[in-house]
Amino acid sequence: MTTRPAPVGSLLRAAPPDRLPEVAAEHLRTRFPLAGAEVYLSDLTMTSLWPVLDPEGPAAGRLEMRVFGSQEPLVDGGSAGTDRVMLPLTVWGDRLGVLRVDLREPAGPDRVTELRSLADELALALRAAHNDTDRYYRISRRQRLTMAAELQWALLPGRSLDGERFKLAGQLEPAYAMYGDHYDWAVTGDRLTLTVLNGQGDGIEAALLTTVAVNAMRNARRSGANIVEQAELASDAVYSRYGGASHVATLLLEIDLSDGSVEAVDAGSPRALIAHEGDVRAVSLEQQLPLGMFGDGRYETQKFQLQPADRLLVVSDGVHAATPGGRPPYGASALLSALRGTRLQPPAEAVGTVMRALRDYHAGVEQDDDAVIVCLDWLR
Repeated sequence: MTTRPAPVGSLLRAAPPDRLPEVAAEHLRTRFPLAGAEVYLSDLTMTSLWPVLDPEGPAAGRLEMRVFGSQEPLVDGGSAGTDRVMLPLTVWGDRLGVLRVDLREPAGPDRVTELRSLADELALALRAAHNDTDRYYRISRRQRLTMAAELQWALLPGRSLDGERFKLAGQLEPAYAMYGDHYDWAVTGDRLTLTVLNGQGDGIEAALLTTVAVNAMRNARRSGANIVEQAELASDAVYSRYGGASHVATLLLEIDLSDGSVEAVDAGSPRALIAHEGDVRAVSLEQQLPLGMFGDGRYETQKFQLQPADRLLVVSDGVHAATPGGRPPYGASALLSALRGTRLQPPAEAVGTVMRALRDYHAGVEQDDDAVIVCLDWLR
C-alpha cells in the first residue's frame, strides 16, 4: 500500500521555526519532479526580494517582483516542457515575499492551484514563526537598524491587511533610521481602528515616547474603550512620564466597515485625504491638543463619511509638511498628484508609489523628518 505524504501544513507546524523553508522545499521534492526552489522575502522598504534557502544568492528578478506586486501566480515556461512557477507569500493581505518552484514538467492549472495552497501554508507558518527566530529578520534587513528603528519595527502591527470590506497598507521611512512616526491598526467585526502618530523629538527618545503612547492606546482599546478613552489614557500616560515636556501628535480613526462612517480624534499633525475617481480632497477636522501636552487632557470626536470605493490616505507631517530645499510643502500639490497616480494600484502598492514620489520631491536633499503613509480602500 502506498503511503501518502503528510500534508505540508502538518510538516510546517512540526518544524523548528527557523527551518520552515527547508521543510517546504523537501516536501516539494517528494511531491513533484523538482528542478529547484527558492523562498524570497521582502526587504524593509518593500522594493526588493532576497533569497532564504541560498542567502548568498542574488535578489529576485523582474518576474518575481511582478508576482509580489500583482499578488497573482505566474508561470514562466522553459525549454523541454519545464515550467517555473512563482507564487505570492501573503497572510491576510500582508505581503511577505514570493515562492519560486522550478518543475521538470509543465505546470497545468491543477498543479498551480496545489502549489498556491502550499505557498499559503508556508506564508502562514512564516508569519507565525517570525518572532521565534532571527533568521527571517536578517534576510529582510539589508543594513543595520538604529535602536529607534528597532523599537518602531517591533511595534508595528504589520505592513498590510485585507478584509472582506477593505484593503489597508502602511509604510514608514527612512526604514533603517526612523524616529517617532508610527501607525497602528486593529479590526474586530465591523470596526477598524486606525492610528497615525508623530512622537516629538529625535532618535531613541522619540521612539520611546511613541512606544508609551501606542501601548497605552492598545491597552485601552483591548479593554473595550472607544477612541476618546484611548486618546485620554494615552495622553495621561505620556504626561505622567514626561510632565508635558514631550507630546505625541496623533490622529485616531474608528471606521464602521458596514456603512463607511468614521469617528475621528484629531490630536495633532497627521492629515487625512480622501480620493474618489481622481478627485482628491482634504478631510477637514478641528485640531485638538497633542497627547501628553497637559494633565487630564480631554478629547472629542468628529465625524466624516466614506463612500463606496473611496481611498483614505493618512500621512504624518514628514509627508505633508516636507519642504526640501525651501520648496513648497509636499502636501500643497505634489502629494495630491502622487495620490491621483495610484488610482489603479492596491493600497500595498499605492503607499510605495506615494513614498517614492516623496523621495523624488526631495531631489537629492536628505529627508530631515521620518514619514508615515497609511492607505485604506473601503470596498463595502
